[in-house]
Amino acid sequence: MNPTDILQIRLHNQLLAGNQLKEPHEVVSYMGAMQSQASEMAKWGIGNRLEGATYQRVTEALDAGRIIRTHILRPTWHFVSAEDIHWMIELSFPHLKPVFFSYARMIGIDEADLPRKRVQVINTLEKQGHLTKQEIDMHLKNEGIEIDERELSIILSQAEIEGIVCNGVAKGIKHTYALLEERTPKTRAFVKEEALAMLAYRFFSSHGPATLHDFIWWSGLLITEARSALELVKEQFVSETLNGREFWMKNDIRIPEKGKDAVLLLPPFDEFVVSYKDRSELIENEHYGKVMTKNGLFSPTVMLNGRIIGSWKKVTKKKAPEVEVSFFKKASRKTEQLVEVAIKEYLRFL
Repeated sequence: MNPTDILQIRLHNQLLAGNQLKEPHEVVSYMGAMQSQASEMAKWGIGNRLEGATYQRVTEALDAGRIIRTHILRPTWHFVSAEDIHWMIELSFPHLKPVFFSYARMIGIDEADLPRKRVQVINTLEKQGHLTKQEIDMHLKNEGIEIDERELSIILSQAEIEGIVCNGVAKGIKHTYALLEERTPKTRAFVKEEALAMLAYRFFSSHGPATLHDFIWWSGLLITEARSALELVKEQFVSETLNGREFWMKNDIRIPEKGKDAVLLLPPFDEFVVSYKDRSELIENEHYGKVMTKNGLFSPTVMLNGRIIGSWKKVTKKKAPEVEVSFFKKASRKTEQLVEVAIKEYLRFL
């Protein structure tokens, strides 16, 4: 196995080289979880993995609660399927709780007062249903309750990681909050070992070839927990060492035959880019800072056969969406033609 093989297998495992799945929530469930900071662009991360998908279909899956958008795993937004949300929250909550309480202290919020204010926020959602953050604030003020904007953000984030609230039905492109139990009731409790095994299986099946350090980064687990998780599913995977790094992948994997050149437009924070601690296979070091910054921001990327060759952005001209592309180096005419095909597919999705 060489670096090119790694990329070819990842494209296959990450559903970017074709698959038989039919529904948006099936893609999310297969992937385990999909980072979704820029929510509108993140929908393309699902659509890119589902033949014939449209923005509307992905949005409907979110509005129907088949896909949940919430803070989970690492302390950031993710898409998770409704059937996986509860066991994943149970697994990740112990790691995320101190992160958000630490952030509250850092910005000078009185932790002692947060529980009372959180009850007020949750009561508002129980009475009013799906609300944007601005609407929550409005309803609280109508009841004579003043909560600082930063406090409200912390309260909602903490309620998310505990599995109390999650995304509601969108209002246009505005994110709303709703009670998780109303969207997808909890069916049973999971023991930690069961959840660890499921998370490891999902990750290495959908993201492999990947290293233990990749899994630790992606999952937010402690090193000891991640090792235990891999140990629980090890018999279903095989490893291979390349340049001192041990890569794990399904034991029935076959290296896909190299076919025709293919170009993909990936959204910012796409799983194909953000999931790996070491991204040396993806991009030349000299271009790294052009799409990935030190403070954790990721740009939309142009991929040729799994390698990043440039960036792109959506712009609106004459009230219609268009795509502008910037290559790292002068692209061949063939590559430019493939990019045009990828652009048409993205615009069709929209």
